[in-house]
Amino acid sequence: MENRGKPLISEKTNILVVDDTIENLTLLSRMLKDCGFTVRPVPNGRLAIQAAKLSKPDLILLDIMMPEMNGFEVCSQIKSDTMLKDIPILFISALTETSEKIKAFEAGGVDYITKPFQFEEVRARIETHLKLSRLQNDLEQQVQRQVMEISESQMGMIFGLAKLAEIRDTDTGRHLERIRILCKTLADELHVSEVYPFFVDENFSMRIFEASPLHDIGKVGIVDSILLKPGRLMPEEFEIMKHHALIGAQTLKEVQDRFPNNEFLKMGIEISRSHHEKWNGQGYPDGLEGDQIPLSARIMAIADVYDAMRSKRVYKNPIPHQITCESIVESSGINFDPELVSLFTNLESTFNQIWMEYPD
Repeated sequence: MENRGKPLISEKTNILVVDDTIENLTLLSRMLKDCGFTVRPVPNGRLAIQAAKLSKPDLILLDIMMPEMNGFEVCSQIKSDTMLKDIPILFISALTETSEKIKAFEAGGVDYITKPFQFEEVRARIETHLKLSRLQNDLEQQVQRQVMEISESQMGMIFGLAKLAEIRDTDTGRHLERIRILCKTLADELHVSEVYPFFVDENFSMRIFEASPLHDIGKVGIVDSILLKPGRLMPEEFEIMKHHALIGAQTLKEVQDRFPNNEFLKMGIEISRSHHEKWNGQGYPDGLEGDQIPLSARIMAIADVYDAMRSKRVYKNPIPHQITCESIVESSGINFDPELVSLFTNLESTFNQIWMEYPD
């Protein structure tokens, strides 16, 4: 057979050809190989799906009229698989009715070639759809890279702003670095445990990692004489210090008004406002009780208290890990969500390791 010329697409292109008629399968496979494509011929739909899962093809040529599983069923199953759904599928069939062509496109096909076909037409359509598929993939990757770069830049800027607020409190050391990891560690355990499956999805852990550094951003509005006081605060001073939760939440709320659907800001507001609430309703600023307290703030409360107790302050020495853990467990159902404290007990050694890796 004469060589029909190299394809415009890379020779590494992998095409899966599916047809139950062996003569058609052999002919089409040989023609495509002569063009330089890597071809995998399979005689039925079940094997086609297995072959696609085993090694993802760049394109599929699919017959319709096959026993056991027709082409429409094969196409639908492939398109329902998140790993395979972007593969372009070209139907090749002797069916000429318009209704069959519509059904092919509804199943997820990108083109429909009627038998008997001219191979040059088949080749041209294959190359066209391969180009379109790769252009689309390149565009999606470029968009993802840009979104990632923007996101990383924004997160870096936000963390920097939170760090600036923290600098005023000279005792906090590497508090923000530890807090974000402690919160994510507890959130990851919560996701695995499925204790609160309706509130914790696969993005929750990353959101709390990003938003937790904002918990004390409202301290920028507290006067130095109180924020930097070298000792315990008087009751009236503590009342002023409490305002940092509202200041932080209000500041973030003003930003959220411009971006109302931003989940990161939503969690940042929850954490900054409510991380001093207590399970028994005796916290501040709103006196929320139990699950009225946002889950992100309940997680933050445990991480924040753990870190504060382990840290040295001008008015206290650092408290050992074991005593800190015992104190948190004793406060279960009083200060902290009992379900989260139960998960915390599984992570005590991990919390200690994190603290040791990020010392002040």
